[in-house]
Formats: sequence, structure tokens, C-alpha cells
Amino acid sequence: MLRVPRTRTNEHGQPIGAPVEWSVREPVRSVTLAGRWARIEPVGRHHLDDLYDALVLRSPPSIWTYLPVGPFADPEELWSWLRDLDDDPGSVPHVICTPARRAVGVASYLRLDHRNGSAEVGGIALSAELQRTTAATEAMYLMMRHVLDDLGYRRYEWKCDSLNEPSRRAAARLGFTYEGTFRNALVYKGRNRDTDWFSITDAEWPAIRGALEAWLDPANHDGGVQRASLRVLR
Repeated sequence: MLRVPRTRTNEHGQPIGAPVEWSVREPVRSVTLAGRWARIEPVGRHHLDDLYDALVLRSPPSIWTYLPVGPFADPEELWSWLRDLDDDPGSVPHVICTPARRAVGVASYLRLDHRNGSAEVGGIALSAELQRTTAATEAMYLMMRHVLDDLGYRRYEWKCDSLNEPSRRAAARLGFTYEGTFRNALVYKGRNRDTDWFSITDAEWPAIRGALEAWLDPANHDGGVQRASLRVLR
């Protein structure tokens, strides 16, 4: 018979949360993470030419629709955005590279809270070359593994414009749980943004990690075609 745990109460008879053994973790900092198909590196000006080529010259302007910036008229405009991210103490920007270290995308750690063990991945700009590839999935896996395993955080967040259906699908595919919509959350590019919130908790992470690692295993890919989908494995 399944025993349903009773809600804890304090000395006043009020319901309280489950006990947590916790100590403050290290802050999220720039890091290099290497996988089979993707490599995560701290953002640097030496990435600029490759990024501008991949994100602007060889990608449609539509990749910037749901970001507060872009498309960019020249490399210096792109660099200004990356430099601002790097200067912001609440952001840790990284570039997504091929194994040969050619930069083809951007993703940042945001909403950093090392005292409570929470961080967000956001500001994601994937070039047309990177979208819907094994490398894109591995890049997200590497970044979440660093926060949840290496740093031992309790919560990993994903947020997007509620109208950004590709981002919503990506969050669900990667194992994030939808938590709700913050209405009238932002104004960007002269329009309203309702923001959808998603998360992965430390309790959910082992199963999600196992599915991601099984999907990324070379044995699951035959000439670039997956044998089992990530949804099935999860």
C-alpha cells in the first residue's frame, strides 16, 4: 500500500517545507566544458568573427525574434551585446563551439543565486548550423550538468516568451517542467512579453541526466540519425 507522507507542521500547527541539508555553494563562473559534439567556452573577442559569420551572415534574422537584441548590422554591434553580458555581474556568457573550437552559438548563465542553489540558462542564440543538432542538445546538457553536478545546485531554470513555441518544445524535450506564466513580465522590441517559466530540480536531475546521456551515446546514433528519441528514453 502506498503511504502518502504527511505534511510537516511546526510548533504552531502550521504546515512547513521538507527539511533540507544545505550549505552555500560556489558562485557560477566562466568555465570550459568539452563534449563529443560541442564545446562550451567563456566568451572572448577571439570568437567574434566566427560568431558573426554563423549567427548573422549564415542564419536567418528570425533567430533574433525572441531575444531583446539583434539582428546586428556589423560585428561590433554583436560584440557590444556580448561585452554587456560579460560586464553584467548577474550574467556569465559562454559560446557554443564545434569540437574544432569554431563558435556557432551563445548561451549564458543568468539569475545566479549560489546561496539558495539556483541558476538559469538563457540568452540562447543558436545559429542555423547548430539548431536541431546533437551538438545543440549536448551543449545544453553540459551546461546543466555543470550547475547541478559540479556545483551541486538545487534548481536550474529556463524561461522564454510564451509565444516562442520552439523554445517551449526544447524545454520540454530536455526535461524541464513548466511552472507557469508571468504575464506582462517584460517589454522588449516595443512589445509585451509574457514569460513562461520552466525548471529542473536536483531530485529530478538524475533521471533526466541518465536519459540525456543515453541519447548522446554514439551507439544511439546511426549516421547522424537517432535510434531512440530523447522523449522515449526519458
